[in-house]
Amino acid sequence: MTEQWDEQAAETPEPSAEVAVALEDQPQDEANDSDEANDSGEVDESAEEAETADADVPSSRVAQLESEGDIAADYLEELLDIADLDGDLDMDVEGDRAAVSIVGADLNQLVGRDGEVLEALQELTRLAGYRETGERSRLMLDISGYRADKRSELEKLAESTVAQVRESGAPASLAPMSPFERKVVHDAVAAAGLTSESEGVEPRRFVVVLPQ
Repeated sequence: MTEQWDEQAAETPEPSAEVAVALEDQPQDEANDSDEANDSGEVDESAEEAETADADVPSSRVAQLESEGDIAADYLEELLDIADLDGDLDMDVEGDRAAVSIVGADLNQLVGRDGEVLEALQELTRLAGYRETGERSRLMLDISGYRADKRSELEKLAESTVAQVRESGAPASLAPMSPFERKVVHDAVAAAGLTSESEGVEPRRFVVVLPQ
């Protein structure tokens, strides 16, 4: 089964019949995952990847997120078995979302080019959770530390872009990014004291860093 997870073949994995039903049953605005697609730094942070401390999340909500992580882990463990891949699963609660990481020696095929396969697997995992609970999921999936490494890289990019904008006094546009990547940049720019906005249409949507 390993051959089925070749990067080229896995870039657009098709959901199982069960997950497909979940997608059909899910309300349209939820299926579009608007919490991440609407990523501009000007929108309400409750609609994004808010960096809320665990202490601010009620214990009942934490228990719900832990259960969501367990469901996701079961789904992903079955997927790894089918694909004949070895991987260890790590579950956590980060802010107001469940987080599951898969760590293994050779899981690049589950990340794909520019994280495309990872994004697809994350969506399938969210839909699997929705099928089980009837509740929309904002679970974050990471594989082999890809998102953690990407976050660090994007924060450095945002820092250098902020310096460039301050020196030139002119806006600077970045390359197209995924909603997750744009959110990281927006947060980093805001932390540096400047503002940013997203322009364009998916999948060519990009961040513009603005001078003061």
